[in-house]
Amino acid sequence: MKRKLISLLVAAAMVSSMAGCGSTSQAQSQGSEGSAAGESASQADEGGKTTIKWAVWDKDSTPYWSAMADAYMEKNPDVTVEMVDLGASDYGTVLATELSGDGSDFDVVSIKDVPGYATLVQKKAIAPLNDYIEKDSVDLSRYNGTTEQVTIDGNLYELPFRNDFWLIFYNKDIFDRANVSYPTNDMTWDEYDELARKVTNTTFGEQVYGAHYHTWMSTIGNLGFIDGKHSIVDGEYSCMKPFYDMVLAEEKDGVCRKYSDLKTEELHYSAAFSSGDTAMMNMGSWYISTLISNIKSGEYDGSLCGNWGMVKYPHVEGVEPGSTLGVITGLAVTTATDVPDKAWDFVKWASGEEGAEVMASTGNFPAIMTDEALKTITSLDGFPTDKESIDALEVSNLYLETPYAENVSEISSVLNTYHSMIMGGEISVDDGIEEMNKEVAPFISK
Repeated sequence: MKRKLISLLVAAAMVSSMAGCGSTSQAQSQGSEGSAAGESASQADEGGKTTIKWAVWDKDSTPYWSAMADAYMEKNPDVTVEMVDLGASDYGTVLATELSGDGSDFDVVSIKDVPGYATLVQKKAIAPLNDYIEKDSVDLSRYNGTTEQVTIDGNLYELPFRNDFWLIFYNKDIFDRANVSYPTNDMTWDEYDELARKVTNTTFGEQVYGAHYHTWMSTIGNLGFIDGKHSIVDGEYSCMKPFYDMVLAEEKDGVCRKYSDLKTEELHYSAAFSSGDTAMMNMGSWYISTLISNIKSGEYDGSLCGNWGMVKYPHVEGVEPGSTLGVITGLAVTTATDVPDKAWDFVKWASGEEGAEVMASTGNFPAIMTDEALKTITSLDGFPTDKESIDALEVSNLYLETPYAENVSEISSVLNTYHSMIMGGEISVDDGIEEMNKEVAPFISK
């Protein structure tokens, strides 16, 4: 049975902003086989090919876009895939504008985040894929439950082709010096806290932090959602309390850096881990490639952080090991396309096994992982060779940090505000959670 794994984007932020505006004139069309700019996807080019126009972001700095397009065209010589780079910072806003009205000629669009997905569904800019999925017998179970979390009124409008998920990164040298056993792939959060305390050293000039938590809510409050019973959009947030209590107690005892210091110093999580005085850190899978490349280039001092490993996210009692949080990136077919069958075929291919092999060849973890793709990725120069690190990539349940909800942006804003207040000492954990529940309630009832 093939391993159930989740994908990794080599260099990407976990959730991107939808703020700002763009225009069609800002988009740079980048065709892959000499497609003429502005050519309608509904028309065949001079060679009799069908053109699929595909919206992407950061094409030149993200190698898998072109790799996917080229591999698909090699398999389907009657199709030209024309990529249009809408940029990363305002991608969601620009895409929504592009797909407004009757003038759009995009056939396939990349879905960057759940708020952007929600906007396109509400605008009826992307089409339900249910009939295609049923006709072609696409096995949605291979996406580890993520498709269920973005199904809207029984309809699925995207298929994921990559996912980012959360792991524990650790510095083996710190554990060796403390004569403490390494973290494992089956720890509870209580055991994680205990382990962090064992390797902590509060001696001035010799400080070692047993754990590190970046300033995002996803590193602390969101840990309450790994039980599969709660989520950011359900309106009741008492599940966050044990984790705020744990981290604030660790702050008090010197086990981790203080949130207020991180904000004041603007300390990036990569600097915290690469400095060699952080034993463990919870972070997204995108950090794997950063570690590998920066150690190799010398940007990170390998004597401080070069001996590292990974384990699965800890879990609460009764939750299956390998359960974690993550975000997905998907592909959708537009409602404006004149070639829906061709567009679907590309989406199906890119999010399936063949697309997964291409993704792996670029160093990224695809949404569907084959044994061969796994071997390709874990064979990368600099990837940890120990079995625990390799097995850490096996995911049993992936719970989206932000599942679909109509008012998800407003909900996120409220929670992030009170996260900052709780961690900054402006409000107690209990009062902060009470305010979260109260202020989110109107958005849940709509």
